[in-house]
Amino acid sequence: MPLGHRHLTAPPRLPKGGMRITALGGLGEVGRNMTVFEHAGRLLIVDCGVLFPEEHQPGIDVILPDFTSLRDRLDDIDAIVLTHGHEDHIGGVPYLLKERADIPIIGSELTLAFITAKLKEFRITPKTIQVAAGERRTAGGFDLEFVAVNHSIPDGLAVAIRTRAGLVLHTGDFKMDQFPLDDRITDLRAFARLGEEGVDLFLTDSTNAEVPGFTMSERDLTPAIDKVFASSPRRIIVSSFASHVHRIQQVLDAAHANGRKVAFVGRSMVRNMGIARDLGYLNIPKGLVVDFRKIQSMPDHKITLICTGSQGEPMAALARMANGDHQIQVGEGDTVLLASSLIPGNENAIYGIINKLIDLGANIVHKGNAKVHVSGHASAGELVYCYNIVRPKNVMPVHGESKHLHANAELARRTGVPAENVVVVSDGVTVDLVKGRARVSGKVPAGLVYVDGQTIGTATEDTLAERRLLGDGGVVTVVALLDPKTNQPAEPLEFLTKGFVHDDHTFDGASVAVSKALKHATPDQVDDIGALEKIIVEAVSSYLRRTYRREPAVMAVVVDA
Repeated sequence: MPLGHRHLTAPPRLPKGGMRITALGGLGEVGRNMTVFEHAGRLLIVDCGVLFPEEHQPGIDVILPDFTSLRDRLDDIDAIVLTHGHEDHIGGVPYLLKERADIPIIGSELTLAFITAKLKEFRITPKTIQVAAGERRTAGGFDLEFVAVNHSIPDGLAVAIRTRAGLVLHTGDFKMDQFPLDDRITDLRAFARLGEEGVDLFLTDSTNAEVPGFTMSERDLTPAIDKVFASSPRRIIVSSFASHVHRIQQVLDAAHANGRKVAFVGRSMVRNMGIARDLGYLNIPKGLVVDFRKIQSMPDHKITLICTGSQGEPMAALARMANGDHQIQVGEGDTVLLASSLIPGNENAIYGIINKLIDLGANIVHKGNAKVHVSGHASAGELVYCYNIVRPKNVMPVHGESKHLHANAELARRTGVPAENVVVVSDGVTVDLVKGRARVSGKVPAGLVYVDGQTIGTATEDTLAERRLLGDGGVVTVVALLDPKTNQPAEPLEFLTKGFVHDDHTFDGASVAVSKALKHATPDQVDDIGALEKIIVEAVSSYLRRTYRREPAVMAVVVDA
């Protein structure tokens, strides 16, 4: 969080006629995108996504935006607008609809199809409103216009929000590919028209703001993908996001041209590609895609498998193949094509999987050694182009880590947006647009909400710290039989360990440390077993940390002799 925002308090009442913008995710991270717009007592939500856990968050499935500030105002929400169908923009919707199931969801055809299928797994039937680029409609007190944008998934939309407070333009995720696979380019004419009308606040995708120039076209990847298919002697296993329709289309085309059959592997991949095919967003030649069970009996050089797991997710198909616990056994001569970029924080996980696959004899093709992936986000040149077209009065960079937000802000300033009108904030910071000026007004809760199996929000940072401690240092349990008269061990302490390496003398000094600590126990501690256990834990932990530079999780069990 910027230094000036660390001590913010709850925002005051929103001035009459103003609009309040609050990002509950997506600012300071790549994922968990969710922005709340408030005007005249009503709320509009743009996107509600998830963030995928990193290595230091063991046992967590996904991370949600914090809905705390909305819980008392669920009835004030007029709609959820979804800009596109990626998980970091739609994955949190089921959890929000658990709190109020009838919130209308507005989005394009493919986006609504993806979220409806996802909600079916949660046994939620959503109220959906389908829109297309160029349409304009109202949601409560918000006048919405939808603009076509090009991204790494079809049917992406930017949204222009009109209220009495002014005109806000939210790009969603976008780039300016001039030769997209589906021939649907970002509608810069609409951006220019809105700019002529007067954009009071421009929320812009920051992910590639540090990257100079323009993002490479999707079509430029075709030769490299074709080369993989033409030169691979055995099976080709392609790992991609389950929503990356454009890339999967290129893989299907290459497989068809080289006489290979294709099978989709993984529930989400099968589901999403079926939806994309049925709606006409994926062109699959007849007979190209076959059932996974049938393809296994075909010759290896005729097989292509498309699976999930491009980010190293431990339960996804690719990770299970690398660990040898999937029915697909990767072997010598197989080619694994990673057709996605690495989300920051996932690098170690995916590199670990790459190494395991190489050890199994596979040839790995990825963005680092071949042109097999291109970003779906606008680079600096494209962002500058948009700023010069739109000429916004105020700018609020969104979607990115802190370095991306600040790089985007600098681009806005260099195109002439006054520095005081470029607002860089973090999750939870409220920005008020009043009389044409955007200013920070306060802060609401916006912490990380962990989904751990069937529990939501129960796991905390303390929980994860304990898990990391268990994983890094093991467990030491101290069993102490204490003499109530002397408050000293009546028998030698017993040390039980799990995952902590030790010898016969490792705990000799720890026993001495416990005896000394117990001598200094106060009368009220002596009569409290919980307090005595805490004294023992602190004494043993301190001794092991000081003597061996090890920090296992230490627990104590006190038995009254």
